[in-house]
Amino acid sequence: MKPDIRNRADIQQLIDTFYTKVRADDIIGYLFNDVAKVNWETHLPRMYDFWENILFQTGGFKGNPMVAHVQLHQKSPLTAEHFQHWVKLFLSTVDEQFEGENAELIKQRARSIATMMQIKVHPSNDPRSIM
Repeated sequence: MKPDIRNRADIQQLIDTFYTKVRADDIIGYLFNDVAKVNWETHLPRMYDFWENILFQTGGFKGNPMVAHVQLHQKSPLTAEHFQHWVKLFLSTVDEQFEGENAELIKQRARSIATMMQIKVHPSNDPRSIM
């Protein structure tokens, strides 16, 4: 049996593994590497804060991810396929490492976040395709 997500250290493990996959991914990697030119040294700690807040309501995240994604979409259109693939990678990364109530909750929240992002950045994308 795999452990559930219990704390920030588990969040860090999940996010580090996930973004390692993202950076090497043929479908969405270029958005992070070439278009957004993500500074991973600053981005990863923000993602730890974001997901820790999403799962444990720590209040440790400050920022507006929607603005960043709208700006990214203006540079390179984000499609339904991008969002679908992001969700698939995230869910599979969770499933590889964790199981339990918090693992299910973070997957549910990831689906919801991806749906809202898709609606906001490109309303013509069909968010039902993510589910």
